Amino acid sequence: MPSDMSLDQFFARLWDDYTAMTPQASRIHDALVADGETIVNDHVAFRTFDRGPIRLADLEPHLLALGYTRLEPYDFEAKKLRAWGYLPPREDQPRVFLSELKCRELSAPAQEIIDELVAQIDPARIASPEVLWAGRLWETPTWGEYRTLAEESEYAAWLSIIGLRANHFTVSVNHLRRHDTLEKLLAKVESLGLSINASGGRIKGSPEVLLEQASTLADRLPFTFSGGRVEEIPTCYYEFARRYPDAEGRLYQGFVAASADRIFESTDARADHAG
Repeated sequence: MPSDMSLDQFFARLWDDYTAMTPQASRIHDALVADGETIVNDHVAFRTFDRGPIRLADLEPHLLALGYTRLEPYDFEAKKLRAWGYLPPREDQPRVFLSELKCRELSAPAQEIIDELVAQIDPARIASPEVLWAGRLWETPTWGEYRTLAEESEYAAWLSIIGLRANHFTVSVNHLRRHDTLEKLLAKVESLGLSINASGGRIKGSPEVLLEQASTLADRLPFTFSGGRVEEIPTCYYEFARRYPDAEGRLYQGFVAASADRIFESTDARADHAG
């Protein structure tokens, strides 16, 4: 399936949608640029259900058509997720992390809610890479449905209201000059009045595993649920990653599952005071 869209166009559209949901990302990006930094995007991540026409296998062809190649699979048993990492056609382009919820591992009531959502999807919407910033492809769930999902899977609840779009962009610390360590960068982010996800520590990973990661807590925006109830819901967050060379001197390209497991919690509605 050839793509008529260039990778630059793809990420420009993604960024516009992402920053509309994540004002903090624009603030951080602009503050770093004002400090003379050049921002390079390490990776972008997406979330989806393994149901209906939006399974990982249904969305992956858009990435392959843009020149991406599969790197390696990941499994997050506690969060009931599976994922793939993808490498870009060129080294200076962002990696992609695509995960999906293993819906069969949820309760019958939760699966029923998800099935009702994905049953509303127009399969024609999946034919274009624009589906990756399409947002919700179904009617807004009720607050009760959202809460039912949240009790079992924060990921499921988030996806039910936010839909398909970039869950986070990631600043490559390797390409920063003034803020060339994660601690320096986090200090800059906190100076803007933003909070850091402290689940599993402010910095996840280490030079020993060849990858250090950190992230903000997700922005929150008001959403009107079916039935009219308005609630503030976590949207998306900004991540920061520093990669280290392996024994052969090659920069590590993958992801560290134990760290990613904690990074997922950046959108946890209960994480208000995590850091």
